[in-house]
Amino acid sequence: MDSLPLDHPRLKKNNFDLLRLLLASTVCLVHAYEVSDFAQLATLAGILSSKVAVQGFFVVSGFLIVMSYERSSSLKSYASKRVRRIYPAYFTVIILSAVFLVLMSQKTVEEYYSLAWLKYLVANLTFLNFVQPSLPGVFDANKFDVVNGALWTLKVEAMFYMAVPVLVYFFRRFPRLPLLIVIYLLSIAYSEFLLSASGRTGVEFYSRLARQLPGQMCFFMAGATLFYYLKFFEQHIKAFTAAAAVILVVDWVVLPLPWLQPAALASLVVFFGLFLYAGNFGKYGDFSYGVYILHFPILQLLLNSGWFAERPWLFLLTTIGLTAVGAVLMWNLVEKRFLLRSSHYVAAVEASEDKLTVRQPASLSAE
Repeated sequence: MDSLPLDHPRLKKNNFDLLRLLLASTVCLVHAYEVSDFAQLATLAGILSSKVAVQGFFVVSGFLIVMSYERSSSLKSYASKRVRRIYPAYFTVIILSAVFLVLMSQKTVEEYYSLAWLKYLVANLTFLNFVQPSLPGVFDANKFDVVNGALWTLKVEAMFYMAVPVLVYFFRRFPRLPLLIVIYLLSIAYSEFLLSASGRTGVEFYSRLARQLPGQMCFFMAGATLFYYLKFFEQHIKAFTAAAAVILVVDWVVLPLPWLQPAALASLVVFFGLFLYAGNFGKYGDFSYGVYILHFPILQLLLNSGWFAERPWLFLLTTIGLTAVGAVLMWNLVEKRFLLRSSHYVAAVEASEDKLTVRQPASLSAE
């Protein structure tokens, strides 16, 4: 394997926590405009791209999840870590929405807790958000009645988790690089075929299918490839990053380069994640997941209230504040409690607490 040793300091000290927080925040800011349609917030969608942010998430997952599997002592250990990391907070958001949004519903309590409510609960708890994205009578007056439009990526993420053991099995038994390249190219071919079909027929369903797992696998594979060939990437990092920057500028400004864009984006994501260390942003926890899964229902609730109809900037600031508070609470009350003590987040927090205890006077330590 041309990657760095799994205990290499570069893999331990990285910017991926910061990067995920920036990506989640980007999705939040873009959704603030798309969900509200406030013209004053249009600049957010003009400067930022939630699509690219989600693609960046998938690149990070490809790098880190494959590394997690390679580090795991068994399939059971790997599965336990993945379930502990993603599901408790996800479960909490779904349950809180299903139980308490009755207060926002235009239906009676009896009409709310109906078969449609049960369908929402079952579908969303099993990552099948598209089956029932709305709750009875909830957000009917908003632009969208979807409770949490950001959750579709969690289905893709969960499928990545399940695919990794199978992928690594073949990577260990057959030439790895050709397999990585073939899967990457097939993923793009799938997406391009469906997008072309959507353009020819005008059927939006094809473009929605293009966003699903086969179509997003190219970003995951690009991240996984850079994990496996990290030494080579580091040896030629200037060439990789320069070429990636040119490709992305051409893709965004001149003409689409769908066959190169995932690899270019992955190169810059991993470069920022590993080679420009900005400090330990996971010291007090990873709030990015909370930001991602909480911001959409918060946006919907604020719009539903009607208080911000003429106050777009107050709407944005309130969204940011409530999402930040919710993410901190989600981390401390839910996410952290399900992580193993070997998790680097738990270790970082405990190390920080130990240092604080040493520096405090004895009387404060006793308190």
